[in-house]
Amino acid sequence: MVATSTDEKQAGESNFDRKSEIQAFDESKTGVKGLLDSGVTQIPRIFHCVQLSPDESSRSDYQFSILVIDLEGIHNNSILRTKVIDKVRDACEKWGFFQVVNHGIPLSIQL
Repeated sequence: MVATSTDEKQAGESNFDRKSEIQAFDESKTGVKGLLDSGVTQIPRIFHCVQLSPDESSRSDYQFSILVIDLEGIHNNSILRTKVIDKVRDACEKWGFFQVVNHGIPLSIQL
């Protein structure tokens, strides 16, 4: 399900079947922990967010926004930490998802 080398990854780009990959992941019943236990070194393609360039012809007229929660300074400021916790709670209850920035995870690991 996951390419382990650059050659395999490049070869897999052209024949990537997202639906089949998601189905295989769901049927494995092991979840993300199972991926980690299997020794995965890169985030599987099914979890990648494809970003469209601004000049895409399929642009929509809809404007969506995603709540962004900044974790910068939460380790040094208990008042800020409490505010961030409240934001996370609110986002989970009202939105169901949000983006976290300044979490300390290097960009090279995220991609």
